[in-house]
Amino acid sequence: MNTAVSLLTKDAPQAQKVELKKQINRQMIAILDFGSQYSELIARRIRETQVYSEVISYRTTAEQLRQLNPKGIILSGGPSSVYDAKAPHCDPEIWHLGIPILGVCYGMQLMVQQLGGEVKKSERGEYGKAALYIDDATNLLTSVEDGTTMWMSHGDSVITMPSGFELLAHTANTPTAAIANHEKKLYGVQFHPEVVHSVGGFSLIQNFVYQICESEPTWTTDAFVEEAIREIRAKVGEKRVLLALSGGVDSSTLAFLLYKAIGDQLTCVFIDQGFMRKLEPERLLKLFSEQFHIPVEYVNAREHFIKALDGITDPEEKRRIIGREFIHAFEETSKNLGPFDYLAQGTLYPDVIESADTNVDPQTGERVAVKIKSHHNVGGLPKDLRFKLVEPLRKLFKDEVRKVGLCVGLPEEIVQRHPFPGPGLAIRIIGEVTAERLNILRDADLIVRQEINRNNLYNKYWQAFAVLLPVRSVGVMGDQRTYAYPVVLRIVTSEDGMTADWARVPYDILEVISNRIVNEVKGVNRVVLDITSKPPGTIEWE
Repeated sequence: MNTAVSLLTKDAPQAQKVELKKQINRQMIAILDFGSQYSELIARRIRETQVYSEVISYRTTAEQLRQLNPKGIILSGGPSSVYDAKAPHCDPEIWHLGIPILGVCYGMQLMVQQLGGEVKKSERGEYGKAALYIDDATNLLTSVEDGTTMWMSHGDSVITMPSGFELLAHTANTPTAAIANHEKKLYGVQFHPEVVHSVGGFSLIQNFVYQICESEPTWTTDAFVEEAIREIRAKVGEKRVLLALSGGVDSSTLAFLLYKAIGDQLTCVFIDQGFMRKLEPERLLKLFSEQFHIPVEYVNAREHFIKALDGITDPEEKRRIIGREFIHAFEETSKNLGPFDYLAQGTLYPDVIESADTNVDPQTGERVAVKIKSHHNVGGLPKDLRFKLVEPLRKLFKDEVRKVGLCVGLPEEIVQRHPFPGPGLAIRIIGEVTAERLNILRDADLIVRQEINRNNLYNKYWQAFAVLLPVRSVGVMGDQRTYAYPVVLRIVTSEDGMTADWARVPYDILEVISNRIVNEVKGVNRVVLDITSKPPGTIEWE
């Protein structure tokens, strides 16, 4: 999304507002999800072309797609083999909609099978980087360099192409790495163009979006903000909204967006649950009251939250309890400040995806993918919620939220802030949360952030923080035996939080961080480094 913005006023013609939404919807690329870990990355890459995309269930019927009327359809990859008895299949009528379709990996194999071709287990699987040799550069592979690197991950291959299909490209191990039926605008690739390892992948995606689907770049920051403000005003009317403000990018962006939309109908409340980083509550209140002039109600609930987590060690249970206690705290606050009809939350698309909300079939309730974890603002809400939810950022990735933040006037200092989970330090303490462990982690985390900032590396990393483990190990300090906690350094690079890699932090900086933590934080005698990517790990430990 670009960063220009011209906000619609309350008096803007309704026809203009409706037309704006139609323009966005007409350019949509629908992604049928077959359970691939990369489905959301496809959506992310499409949006980079400034065309809206959304992940939907593979069970979506051809008629439903016809009603949706997307400019194009992408079939994602998936863990199944198309010839398995319980393999997920799409409605075969989609091939006759006249809408351009791109099948990726499993999606290509499904296309081949349903249209009369043959797919079998490969004699040799192909995983990782492979050189793509182009046989036909028409349309899909225009501007993709011959011999470019693409990312493979498959154990099955197309043996026979369906009638009307032609070969576009091959690799050393895969004779049919890309195929097409140009007349019907049906395309398939055996590799994953959406991942960063595929050098020519984004060019291929652009070709599909612009040349084949003939989409226009209407998914822009100004279009989103205008539509979001319109929808907020239409939904809320003259009623009041309560916002859970944490001071992070998401809730701060939401606060600015809501304030522009409804002004004094918004009440921001900061619930200090005791799980914030060191000095952050004080900094938050000062920024919003003195610099932004947006009033914030402060609620000190530290003792209440810690007591609610007494003896709790399961991470899912922690999230549910924190989500529940947040709502109860807001309900109590609303009685004093209200009445309020709406609760605003900074839920993002990755939150929804990781909680498997978008992967639930609306008719059967069956999940396409396994839930990774509940998010406090997605999976932790009680069924008897007294508020109606307002979640204007629900379809945005993190980098899109940052652009929206800049558009609505949020300072760079907050826009570039590292993501911080809603449950805070409670899910960076593995096991039971206690006051002692919180103090230890706060001090260690502050040192990590100080050293990353001191070396001008803050904006280079997606997240940099400390994790406290619930075990103790033997150490030696001052010729005396110690038995104290280990702290884990988790420092990662990422584009959108959907995937991540551990950061190659210079050794001398790691040495300073380790020495400071061991010497300055009472109760810690060991510092270790997490060198796990996502996947298979997650960025947060819980």
